Amino acid sequence: MKVVLDSNVIVAAFATRGLCHSLFELCLERYTVIISTQILNEVNEALRKKIKTPEQTIFQIMEFLKEFCLLKDYEPLNRNVCRDKHDDHILALGKSNGAKYIITGDTDLLMLKEFESIKIVSPREFWEAAKEDTTLI
Repeated sequence: MKVVLDSNVIVAAFATRGLCHSLFELCLERYTVIISTQILNEVNEALRKKIKTPEQTIFQIMEFLKEFCLLKDYEPLNRNVCRDKHDDHILALGKSNGAKYIITGDTDLLMLKEFESIKIVSPREFWEAAKEDTTLI
């Protein structure tokens, strides 16, 4: 099963050893994690500016993501769907690559709940679903 992890989930996974870190490991182990160049850029910027991560560590994280996630292109949406149009690339990535889930902490995306049969869930919601059902729907 393919899942899209939003940049906020990936940043949280590397910034702390909490739920997002465990979720990230689970997704790498069980599913195909789809990312895009735009997600990589967002992760890079957040690690650099918000988390103040050292450059060498950021480089290692970027290389890790490129190795263990599936870096894919996407067809842009022909209309704005999300309240924040800057989040539409996440929806387009999921749609173009057959993702079943988008996992995000972004409320503008979460309020949609679903987009073209792709479920949009929080890290906690996905974690709970994965614990309940090892095949995850």
